Amino acid sequence: MNEFEELLNSVGDVKVGDVVSGEILTVEGDQATVAIVGTGVEGVLTLRELTNERDADINDFVKAGDVRDLLVVKQIVGKESEGANVYLLSEKRLAARKAFTELEGKEGEVVTVKVAKDVKGGLSVDFNGVRGFIPASMIDTYFVRDTKKFVGEEFDAKIIEVNAADKRFILSRRAVVEEASKAQRAEAFANLHEGDIVEGTVARTTDFGAFINLGGVDGLVHVTELSHGRVKKPSDVVKVGETVQVKVLKVDEEAGRVSLSLKATQPGPWDDIEEKAPVGSVLDGTVKRITDFGAFVEIFPGVEGLVHISQISWERVENAKDVLSVGQAVQVKVLDVKPAEERISLSIKALTEAPARKERSNDSDNGGQRRDSKPRAPRRNAKPEYTLPETQEGFSLADFLGDDFDINNF
Repeated sequence: MNEFEELLNSVGDVKVGDVVSGEILTVEGDQATVAIVGTGVEGVLTLRELTNERDADINDFVKAGDVRDLLVVKQIVGKESEGANVYLLSEKRLAARKAFTELEGKEGEVVTVKVAKDVKGGLSVDFNGVRGFIPASMIDTYFVRDTKKFVGEEFDAKIIEVNAADKRFILSRRAVVEEASKAQRAEAFANLHEGDIVEGTVARTTDFGAFINLGGVDGLVHVTELSHGRVKKPSDVVKVGETVQVKVLKVDEEAGRVSLSLKATQPGPWDDIEEKAPVGSVLDGTVKRITDFGAFVEIFPGVEGLVHISQISWERVENAKDVLSVGQAVQVKVLDVKPAEERISLSIKALTEAPARKERSNDSDNGGQRRDSKPRAPRRNAKPEYTLPETQEGFSLADFLGDDFDINNF
């Protein structure tokens, strides 16, 4: 009778939130019947309260006769309990409570977590049964738009905040990435020198260029350094994930910047230009720019030559825009090539036949002189012509010539 009374009194000792010892009585379907040791009370342990794996088999976790420490989650009332005192028990939540308790005061430590799912504003992760949260801004060193790609992955994260009472568990993957990259960054800058040709991977593209990951540091290839030709969009030249060879133009470790060039590792458009465009050759081109003194025609990607305004047409051209337009396809003849100065002189009119010169008309009635021409002016310093009189009485030759007479001339 005393044992029976003690058993009856123990029923009231089971409360929600208690940690009890439970013996597995039976396992059926996806739940097990549990006898709470030391009481006359039974409990129910479901697969969901054992693991987060929904497709798991409960028999892989418990079997009849097992004794487990379990957390009393709630009292089951209604048809399921049939008027008896039956409680929902959980091993998973007990593990989470213990883990939360162990985590308190461990802010700043790094732990390994597994991503359970992507949620609004970040990632939901699991650590020893404790559900944590990584905000989107703390996933990586840059903002991650596609968080789904992390689902199922395991990685290290730093504990930012633990609050067991509010079940608040915040972590940061970015903090781990940044700390890991500091050493790589220092090593990368130590090995980078201006003029070096290095290999990297295209990390991302923007409107103003492409960022290349060099292993610990990202360098920028400005849009003007992507190609020898004109580039509208960097994504037209390089793709994310592509491996490229780049030249180091400038290293600024204090500012954390590395300037790179892709075009510097590629053959220049002016290389072997004398072979590609020898003097006298005829090439197809496109008008790229028009100026007051002529038009620049692109004959190869990155190679433009000048068609001087005097070389556009045999007829007089006042303004190149009156004859040519940007984007117009033209044929040109190479007049001169100066590789060192990266200059090429071109001609359009040289490919057309010169017009015949008009013959000058003579006026036979005007002694061969053109009607609209003016009489020629006498030559300067020319000696005056004199006519001697028929008789020279009373005159000497000196009197007649005056100052023009010089006895030394005779």
